[in-house]
Amino acid sequence: MFKDRARIDAQGGRGGSGAISFRREKYVPRGGPAGGDGGNGGDVVLVVDADRRDLGAIQRSPHVQAERGGHGGGKKRRGRDGASRELQVPLGTQVFDEAGTLIADLAHPGARTVLAHGGRGGQGNSRFATAVRQAPRVCEPGLPGEHVTVELRLKLVCDAALLGFPNAGKSSLLRRMSNAEPKVAEYPFTTLAPVLGTVEAVDGRQLVVADVPGLLEGASEGVGLGHEFLAHLERAAVFVHVIDGSEGDAGERFHAIDSELRQYGHDLAGRRQIVFLNKSDVDPDPAFDVDDQRILDTITGSALVGTGVEELRESLFRHVTRVVTPSDELADYLVYRPRVAARRGFRILRTESGWSVVAASPELLEREAVDSALRDAGARTGQLVELGDEVFEIT
Repeated sequence: MFKDRARIDAQGGRGGSGAISFRREKYVPRGGPAGGDGGNGGDVVLVVDADRRDLGAIQRSPHVQAERGGHGGGKKRRGRDGASRELQVPLGTQVFDEAGTLIADLAHPGARTVLAHGGRGGQGNSRFATAVRQAPRVCEPGLPGEHVTVELRLKLVCDAALLGFPNAGKSSLLRRMSNAEPKVAEYPFTTLAPVLGTVEAVDGRQLVVADVPGLLEGASEGVGLGHEFLAHLERAAVFVHVIDGSEGDAGERFHAIDSELRQYGHDLAGRRQIVFLNKSDVDPDPAFDVDDQRILDTITGSALVGTGVEELRESLFRHVTRVVTPSDELADYLVYRPRVAARRGFRILRTESGWSVVAASPELLEREAVDSALRDAGARTGQLVELGDEVFEIT
């Protein structure tokens, strides 16, 4: 089943802790501090994969965590950085935060965005050496990675989209004119999920055409999963409005679907359309008296026997202009609300006897924030914490 929505619980990797170490070499009785820094935690990253068609794989594994960074070692050895976790998503995936705000739109091949950044690695004791304090016995624990919960929504990226009532013949038409093989039957609602097909011209040009499940009156209000299906029309440059011409009310059917587009919004009502009056094998001369400047062409044909299909293909290539932007001008991803990492007003340090909280003004620190940071750093009940001139025990 086609999956166009998924929720992800993403956790960036924790940074590795710095090390407390001193040089231990022959003929060097008092070697200086040599503790290395911890490595940074890995990120959770979304990457567009042109071969993916839906979000089903992510929906089945919604909890994702990147690798933590390695701890620092002696001789100032730095811990290795944690490996990032890359998730493959289809072209057209949008990312929304828990408030429903659009964060990123992965709208072109190769686009990528970081969902959860990994935590920074802690500093080793060699970083704390000064002229006065030449043998520091403190280090910094690694910071935890970001934790976010987001919703992914897929909006198909296509050049043209077929729309119309159920059983109008959209799937048969797509099968005729492209390499797609959608399910075809004589009953309504055969198509339950969007299908993409590639239409080729004689000169080698290609267009991507989407077959969107049939719409019902009231689709703009969610009837028949209308909201989900209408969303897949938003990125199409041209609509191919497929109408069953054998029913004798082609004009009324056009206006009924057009009304749903207007009520849904998102500029769907202003989109250019090619009207294909289908089933000419039943009624070779259907009546259609709609005069609308958005209609580029009106074609009478039959998806069943193939008449009018070549004319429709030529019309598509005549009216759909693909604007290709040089790859060096493409952003990696579109970010609508950049996320700024919060900065602490203090540092947590690991000592040989417990923990130390370092801040410019310890008296201004909130105890709740300090306790939370200590827990994140791995502090356990019973350990001692130095906070300015105060020493307290973790409970």
